Amino acid sequence: MKIKKGDTVLIISGKDRGKKGKVLKAFPKERKVLVEGVNIVKKHLRPRRMGEKGQIIEMPSPIDVSNVKLICPKCGKATRIGYKIKSKIKNQKSKIRICKKCGEEI
Repeated sequence: MKIKKGDTVLIISGKDRGKKGKVLKAFPKERKVLVEGVNIVKKHLRPRRMGEKGQIIEMPSPIDVSNVKLICPKCGKATRIGYKIKSKIKNQKSKIRICKKCGEEI
């Protein structure tokens, strides 16, 4: 999965289309990300003890990674992500994320 925790993303489809937010958590196995202020759902909580009232809380719900696009920190545009293989020392290679629009490292 190309989007990681801490990235700024743009929502490209769904009820929150056009909103921007920071990725709070990534779930690679489910291919979902949790973005702050996006896909807010209401959860009804039961009272736990006698005399306590139930409540309704609002919390963000995970959104599919195909519905978000990374905003490049260098050029500031919503972009796709590519990889560039860079060798550090002998036989050690690392993948670096690059912006498809400006070609800079992310």
